[in-house]
Amino acid sequence: MHGDKLKILISLLYYYPHTTGLTIHVQRIAEELVRRGHDVTVLTARYSNDLPRDDKLTHKGVRIVRLWAPIRMSRGMIMPAYPWAAFKLMRQHDVVSIHTPMLETALVALISVLARRKLIITHHGDLVLPDGLLNRFIQGTMFFLYRIAALVAPKIIAYSRDYADQSYYLLPFRDKVVPNYPPIHMPPPQPERVAQMRAEWSQNGGPIIGYAGRFVQEKRPDLAIKALDVINQTYPNARLVFMGEYDIPYEDTWTRQRELVRQYESQLKFLGIVRDQQEVANFYAACDVLVLPSDTECFALVQVEAMLCGTPVVMTDIPGGRVPVRETGMGKLAKQGDAQSIGQALVDVLNEPEKYTKSREFIEDVFSFQETVDTYERLFRTYAHQRAH
Repeated sequence: MHGDKLKILISLLYYYPHTTGLTIHVQRIAEELVRRGHDVTVLTARYSNDLPRDDKLTHKGVRIVRLWAPIRMSRGMIMPAYPWAAFKLMRQHDVVSIHTPMLETALVALISVLARRKLIITHHGDLVLPDGLLNRFIQGTMFFLYRIAALVAPKIIAYSRDYADQSYYLLPFRDKVVPNYPPIHMPPPQPERVAQMRAEWSQNGGPIIGYAGRFVQEKRPDLAIKALDVINQTYPNARLVFMGEYDIPYEDTWTRQRELVRQYESQLKFLGIVRDQQEVANFYAACDVLVLPSDTECFALVQVEAMLCGTPVVMTDIPGGRVPVRETGMGKLAKQGDAQSIGQALVDVLNEPEKYTKSREFIEDVFSFQETVDTYERLFRTYAHQRAH
C-alpha cells in the first residue's frame, strides 16, 4: 500500500523474545510494517531481569520500550511507569494499537483520549478462567476494563467473523469488528532434518501425532493423551509429540496430569519450547497429523502453520478454532471435550492422509500474509490523522 510514513505505537504485555501465538502475531505485523517503511514502537513489560532496559533497543527495525514490572498477578504484571510512558509515546505517534485481553486496556483507552490519538484493538480471545469466585471476579473485571476501551476504539480486529459472532467480548460491539486472519508465515521444511526427526520419534514405523502449544487447561492436552486409547486400536505404535512449554509456573495443569502422563509415557515425547522457526517447520512436517483438542481458541495459528508444512489437522469444533479446517478441508473437526471423537478423527486422517492434504500454495492463498498486513495498514492509515475526542 502507498502513502506517507506512519508512526505506530503498539502496546502489549509480552513481546520478543517471549513466544506465544499472541506475541508472534504482533511481532510479524510490526516487522512487516517496518519493512514497508513505517516507524513502529512496542511498549511492553520487562518481564525478565535478563532483558535490557534501554528504550532505544530495536529488533529488526522495531523499537522496543520495556518498563519495570515489580508486581506480578498470575500472567499479568503491574508497571508503575506505564501511564506517563504511554502518554508520552502516544503523543509521539500517529495511532495506537493494543492487544486484548490485557490488564491495562482501560488505562490505555483513557490515555489515548487524553493524548488525542485513535485506538485500534486486536482481540486475541475472550478471557475464560476455571470456575471459582476469585476467577469470576477477575473475568468480570477484565471484561469491564475491555468494554471501556471498546467504547473508545473506532475499530476492533477479530481473527474471524465466526469467532466474533460467538465472543462475549466482541458481540456487543459487532458493528466495529473487522475480521482479519492472523499473520502466518512458515519457512519450507528441510527434508533431511524431517527424516531425522521421524527416525528419532517413530516407534517401529508407527504414526507421529503432533501437539503444538502450552500444556494448559484450556488447550486440553489431557484429551490428546486420552485419545490414544482409540488410536491404539488401529495404530498401537503411535507416538504423541508435544512442542511447547509444559511445566508452567502460573498453571498447575502439568502437576494435575502427571499421573496421566506416567500412564502413557512410552508413547509421549515432550520437546519444550522450540524457538527456531525452521525447526518448528521441520517439526510440523515430521508429524503425520497435528491435534488441537482445545476447549477455547479464537483461531490457533499453529493449524495453518502445520498446513503450510503439509500436515493435516484435527481440531475441536469450536467457534474460531474450526475456521482453518472449515476453510481448507485440510483435516477434520472433532467434538469438543470428547477424547473418543478426537481419537476417531485422528484415525480417519491417518487412514486417508491424501484426502486431507492440500498444496502450500492453496493454504497461502486462503490465509494471505500480505492481505492481513494490508488490513492493519489500511486501518492505521485511516485513523492516524483523526484525533480522539
